[in-house]
Amino acid sequence: MMKQRVITAVVALIIFIPIILLGGYWIDVAAILLAIIGLSEMFIMRKRIIVSPDFIISCLGITTLVLPDGFFSNLPSYLSRFDIFAITVALLLLVTVTTKNKTNVDDIGINTLAMVYIGNGFHSLVAVRGAENGLELLGYILVVIWATDIGAYSFGRKIGKHKLWPAISPNKTWEGSIAGTLCALVFAAIYLYFFPVGYNHKVWMLLATLIFSVCGQLGDLVESAYKRYYGVKDSGKILPGHGGILDRFDSLLFVLPMLHWFALI
Repeated sequence: MMKQRVITAVVALIIFIPIILLGGYWIDVAAILLAIIGLSEMFIMRKRIIVSPDFIISCLGITTLVLPDGFFSNLPSYLSRFDIFAITVALLLLVTVTTKNKTNVDDIGINTLAMVYIGNGFHSLVAVRGAENGLELLGYILVVIWATDIGAYSFGRKIGKHKLWPAISPNKTWEGSIAGTLCALVFAAIYLYFFPVGYNHKVWMLLATLIFSVCGQLGDLVESAYKRYYGVKDSGKILPGHGGILDRFDSLLFVLPMLHWFALI
């Protein structure tokens, strides 16, 4: 199992890192594809058919949310990204009529939530990479998330005794969570020493690291919650040993949008 996880991680990094380095249209297309795969995982977890009108419309809606802001710069002044997204939601609601409630308003509500949750997260990935210091900033966020995950997993297995939230994720412990955040602080400090991402206020960046690490773990718990609700172990099977796209991007989907709040992008 561990060997499979390592092989998958290496292959994924070989594909993902060049896309991050290239940026531009490469990251735009990658983010859209990842978002659509994540959306399909939500459908499959709910035992919904992905070859269906509501899935196709939802793909259009999530693509609208993921696309970079510049893509919509030529739209008429009275029409925005969110107007187009609202049209897709209206079309989804019409599906309840055309299917005679076989696709019901609850389904449409979950579809809309999934589009916003996943679409906004991957849009932030595009926005971060497109920023002036985007490559360094994205590297910083990846260091925080990966250091948190690896630290929490490693130390949780060795010294973890007190369960963090057993009703949602029985394997996570307080010891692992705290160790993960400490690892994030250490590795982020090292990273920021060499790549200050344009911000020299060390206390501010370390506070941001602390918050991003904690919120990344909350994003992980949120994904655990809905997987437990739907009775699945992994969100998908596209990454052998790791699960699905949502399994790998759960923390980033929570943290990346927060960069706006910290005025980092």
